[in-house]
Amino acid sequence: MMGIDDSPREEQPVDYEFRGPGVQNKPPAKGKARRRDSSPAADRPPQPLPAPARAESSRSRSVVQILAGVVGAAFLLIGILGFIPGATTNYDQLNLIGPDSEALLLGLFEVSVVNNIVHLAFGVAGLLAASRATASVSFLVGGGILFAGLFVYGLLVEQGSDLDVLPVNDADNILHLGLSIGMILLGVIGAALLRRRRG
Repeated sequence: MMGIDDSPREEQPVDYEFRGPGVQNKPPAKGKARRRDSSPAADRPPQPLPAPARAESSRSRSVVQILAGVVGAAFLLIGILGFIPGATTNYDQLNLIGPDSEALLLGLFEVSVVNNIVHLAFGVAGLLAASRATASVSFLVGGGILFAGLFVYGLLVEQGSDLDVLPVNDADNILHLGLSIGMILLGVIGAALLRRRRG
């Protein structure tokens, strides 16, 4: 006959809550449940890091592109003004081509129909070149060399000679010299800034 085990047993603690005559198990605390629900999931993917600042700057327009765009827009405006009476004085004497055109842009610079068209085309070329940095440098430096040639032309060609085919006066010569120096300088500075940015 088996004996009765009188050894003391370890009792598990039980939370009780007295509600009226009966005894019920105590529900878990709301604070613990809230903390458990608000804990981040273990398998949540890490947040992506922001893109590097250098990658963002590489997508932005370079200084030389902005300069080419500004110069192109200026020539486009000049070409338009050449066809507007008032902005161009003696508009009734605007000839197709040649030095006989007496029309003066802003009352200073001799222009012709072909001259205005060339200004418009040069402006469009500048705006198109502004889409790429290398093309912007070529536009500025090449345009500066072109205007240097026009300056030399205005100095050497005698009015009324067989080579006198462009409407050029003293104001045009000064303007061509200033454009030549300015555009070449902008192109060289822009190219230097572009090399430093890429380096």
